[in-house]
Amino acid sequence: MTTDSSSRTIVLVEDEPALRDNYRMALEKAGYSVQDFATADAALKAVKARMPDLAIIDIGLGNDSEAGFSLCQSLRNLSARLPILFLTARDSELDVISGLRLGADDYLTKDISLAQIITRVNSLLRRVDVLSQSETPAVQSIGPLSIDQDRLLALWREQPVELTVTEFWLVACLASQQGQVKSRQQLMDAANVVLDDQTITAHVKRIRKKFHAIDAEFNCIQTVYGLGYRWVEGLDY
Repeated sequence: MTTDSSSRTIVLVEDEPALRDNYRMALEKAGYSVQDFATADAALKAVKARMPDLAIIDIGLGNDSEAGFSLCQSLRNLSARLPILFLTARDSELDVISGLRLGADDYLTKDISLAQIITRVNSLLRRVDVLSQSETPAVQSIGPLSIDQDRLLALWREQPVELTVTEFWLVACLASQQGQVKSRQQLMDAANVVLDDQTITAHVKRIRKKFHAIDAEFNCIQTVYGLGYRWVEGLDY
């Protein structure tokens, strides 16, 4: 995958015209092609017709205060790999956790600068590039876990785990060094994205849930309280 932003398409969903124009112009100035929409329905129709490289969505759209959450879930059902970023005025812990549980890769509030938004977009897309260009073996096996770098695919006991880009990167980071504690900062660095502790915690909970859906005995991601997380060998390896 090329790193040239001019070849990347971003779907932007924001119902306030002035804000939508500001975001679109900033993204276009950074070299991205932008499709902007005021409603979730219009955005979803466009994505079904052609998958973008990244989606930026607000939560409240028009008279529906939860439209962005529903859209996120629909987009994630269409693609486990599409990077999804929430950009919203809502900053409550519940909203952040809800967005991440629905499959978003990042969650930003609208008090962030345009320059910071571009940085976060670049980071999300860069991770896809780095994974696809990694010099490590395309497929790595760690016990029952297989990590396919080329396809951004994780298999647990030969069954695919539908991870988002951020979740895939975090699992790859943890599993690559079994038993080694990874702090939240190290996980952020490995994922090449800026996340707070709360966001990392929400991602880990979602990752565990996905593995548990395949294997109820999954216990490889261990919390080391006050320090971070580590990947440990399950009792039945």
